[in-house]
Amino acid sequence: MGSLKVNLCGIELENPVIPASGTFGFGYEFAEIYDINCLGTFSFKGTTKDPRFGNPTPRIAECTAGMINAVGLQNPGVEKVISEELPKLSACFNKKVMANVSGFSVEDYVYTCEKLDKEEQVGWLEVNISCPNVHGGGMSFGTSPEAAAEVTRAVKAATTKPVIIKLSPNVTDIASIAVACEEAGADGISLINTLLGMRINLRTRRPVIANKMGGFSGSAIFPVAVRMVCQVANAVKIPVVGMGGVTTAEDVVEMMMAGARAVEVGAANLINPTACRDIIDDLPRVMEKYGIENLKDIIGVAK
Repeated sequence: MGSLKVNLCGIELENPVIPASGTFGFGYEFAEIYDINCLGTFSFKGTTKDPRFGNPTPRIAECTAGMINAVGLQNPGVEKVISEELPKLSACFNKKVMANVSGFSVEDYVYTCEKLDKEEQVGWLEVNISCPNVHGGGMSFGTSPEAAAEVTRAVKAATTKPVIIKLSPNVTDIASIAVACEEAGADGISLINTLLGMRINLRTRRPVIANKMGGFSGSAIFPVAVRMVCQVANAVKIPVVGMGGVTTAEDVVEMMMAGARAVEVGAANLINPTACRDIIDDLPRVMEKYGIENLKDIIGVAK
């Protein structure tokens, strides 16, 4: 069998499959279903400086080939993540984990990243400047090269571990934002976060989601994600983590051919809790089918 191993910012992964933040909790919930050590790693629930209840309900709307969510970064805050969530995770996961961080100011990002940077089990800091479901933060930092670079530079100055900046697709020129992050010191780029979407209830004539709009994810956005991953991989020299509508092992291979070093799986986990395990199990078959000896050899072949 060929090799599934890839290297992400200096840390070797047994395979490139990573459950995406917001779809895998803090890991131990899924460890009750299967051995999550089969994963390359995973990105845990988006964490902020202070606890957040999130947006009002309803927060979820179904769509054709996808879903819209406006959870609003509900989480217990970084102090409790460190004191309560990470110890529970360490009991069932023996690899480095990716810490996903959100904020409402540059100072918020720095504070939270600095705290998580000191945790032994954290291997990477995935800095989310792309959440469309909160006001006054998140995506507002990811829609201009200058703001994205400011967050990147500040976080890099306060941390020692690899910093991966998570970008929003809700922009006109994603490559320029990726380049700005690279020039500000980012060790990697991950994309895409959700597209902005909306549903309307025909009976009430009101938006289905209390927040009106939310993040559109699922298999419907996969072609957009592949296109943007390819654009960014062509524009930067640092590793790219691809995501957006990935549901099969074939999708993982396609995303890697577009330039992704590793691939995150999001909404599929909410439909099928064993989605990531199933994709990993199926990768050898897909590799054999397409004559792939080592996964790392196909990264960016279609660029």
